[in-house]
Amino acid sequence: MTESEVLRILLAHFESLFPKDCSVCKRRFPTLREYIQITKRIGPTISYDAELGRWTTSKPLGTMALANCPCGSTLSLSTGSMPLPLRQELLKWLKTETRMRGISSSELLDYLRDKVRNEALGGKSPNDS
Repeated sequence: MTESEVLRILLAHFESLFPKDCSVCKRRFPTLREYIQITKRIGPTISYDAELGRWTTSKPLGTMALANCPCGSTLSLSTGSMPLPLRQELLKWLKTETRMRGISSSELLDYLRDKVRNEALGGKSPNDS
């Protein structure tokens, strides 16, 4: 699997999670693009499996990216609904790439998050990335 393939998979997955509603203020985010434009990114992207060293699990916990709604509520985008074989393949790629690049899983995931965000915005820089 190449980085380009991983980015295409992630973009398609995260776009499929929309529309998304804030459970507190009920604001609707019709698309990933609008979600990125309106929310404020918080914290690092976390792969709970990578953090636990569970690279070849049959029950992945998943990866999560957090952002704040303008109302202050924390929203998340997760890999939880991805098919298991795809999640396992992405974990395998993540393990290989972090070792090859000499960086942490969170560093690589944040790099991918930036790339996905940029692509979702049509190559434009987000207001608050």
